Amino acid sequence: MSENPQVDPPKRPVLITVNEKWCKKCGICISFCPKGVFIPDDVGKPIVKSPEQCIQCMLCEIRCPDFAIEIEEKKKDRPTTE
Repeated sequence: MSENPQVDPPKRPVLITVNEKWCKKCGICISFCPKGVFIPDDVGKPIVKSPEQCIQCMLCEIRCPDFAIEIEEKKKDRPTTE
């Protein structure tokens, strides 16, 4: 059996944080995102619309001139043992 390059790898849940104090509404994150994760709000700041579509390419975080975006893999809650 051969691998199919058309199939997306399994998605890992991510936490996308936009620091509103640092963001200057340049729109780079919105423009560079290949999956349309962000949309602009009424004043142009990015809103995370579809975090489940994020493929962790990191283009938004890398290209942000204000370091206002952070992408993290969500950690599963570990059950507590007592």
